Amino acid sequence: MSAPTVPPFTEWMRRIQERTESALDRILPAANIAPTRLHEAMRYAVLGGGKRVRALLVHAAGELVAAAPTRLDAGASAVELIHAYSLVHDDMPCMDNDVLRRGKPTVHVEYDEATALLVGDALQTLAFQALADPPGDAAGGQIELIRLLASASGSRGMAGGQAIDIAAVGQHMSREALEFMHVHKTGALIRAAALIGVRSGASSSTDTSDTFERVDHYARRVGLLFQVVDDILDAEADTATLGKTAGKDAEHDKPTYVSLLGLADARRFAEGLLADAHAALAPLDKSSVRLLELADYIAHRAF
Repeated sequence: MSAPTVPPFTEWMRRIQERTESALDRILPAANIAPTRLHEAMRYAVLGGGKRVRALLVHAAGELVAAAPTRLDAGASAVELIHAYSLVHDDMPCMDNDVLRRGKPTVHVEYDEATALLVGDALQTLAFQALADPPGDAAGGQIELIRLLASASGSRGMAGGQAIDIAAVGQHMSREALEFMHVHKTGALIRAAALIGVRSGASSSTDTSDTFERVDHYARRVGLLFQVVDDILDAEADTATLGKTAGKDAEHDKPTYVSLLGLADARRFAEGLLADAHAALAPLDKSSVRLLELADYIAHRAF
């Protein structure tokens, strides 16, 4: 009997994106449930946009350990809800003051600032509810997933990285300081997505420590790669292509890999991060193919 054919990456990606969209639609409160304006705005912020890279990472890493797809749906939804909340808050006037996100007006523009603040708060708490709700899951496993997401989201993760970013406007940063900022601001949630995928399939009878460590190293490299590519795109792409305001880093005098290294060296740095990500997974079997393809997909947005 011949081995089953692996679908092309684009087909797999579309299937996971659609699956995640459906899962998020189920998790989010319906717009006709009170408070209706808040629930409508939450759905506006989350549904119908974005590449779902973090959800793709959850599912790709879960394939390494044969995790149940329904359990991966919970993890994928949780990281996407955290990501959406962070975008809503980042776009507000007190932070980046942006008016466009995913090709449409930002939440505070479409609704108002108070609603946007509450949308972010509600999406954040809903993410942890999504991780806690899956039926038939061992409590210890759920606690580990919640711990991973909480650690990636808080002051020693995404929120802390954003605080550093705000303080860095107009300042010169060393390469080491810039990397520290982005490991937290962007990389922490990307890393958590991959680790949640692996932990979603781990069992007490299976030793996944080597796989976990390799995915962890891969995710650290990919998390930084994502930010370097974002910096390149912000300098090169237009607003229509990005779905958000282009050139805002330079306009706000924010330190980036392009401003620090120059465009050519930023590209070389990205290429090195991609090679490191591939090397981390080299000893694993063919079940790592989706993670490798995802790393290529992230990198080649700017190549």
